[in-house]
Amino acid sequence: MNDPDAAPPSLTGLSTYLLSRTGKAARAALAERLAVRGLRLWHMAVLAALADFGPHAQRDLASRLGVDPSDMAKVVDQLASAGRVERVRDPADRRRLTVTATEEGRAALAELDAEARAVQDALLAPLTAAEREQLHALLLRVHLALPGNAG
Repeated sequence: MNDPDAAPPSLTGLSTYLLSRTGKAARAALAERLAVRGLRLWHMAVLAALADFGPHAQRDLASRLGVDPSDMAKVVDQLASAGRVERVRDPADRRRLTVTATEEGRAALAELDAEARAVQDALLAPLTAAEREQLHALLLRVHLALPGNAG
């Protein structure tokens, strides 16, 4: 192997290395597409969580997504400024903010999902449809076995 850019076989023999490199490429491609819209991956994650699970207390949303509460506040502020989410104080506990996706936020998520699927299609182009399904099933199984990822 004389390719000066080739990764060492001792690394490409590790599935964890391949997952890391593939994930890095996928994340960079998706981040680039989202940046065109002035968004980041965390914006998409927040909108997806709200669409899938409904309104959340801001602190619970941070916990669900594994984000520091102060970082979550910044992401929610940005989404609220753009009209993609609404924040309402809980009448029972004025310290608590409930975050809800707006119609504009749900529309933005649909566009972001299309972008993510385009990146996924490009990344997985070397695989057949059956291989893509198998890869997804295997990755989901590994993901669900990670600590804190039940369901």
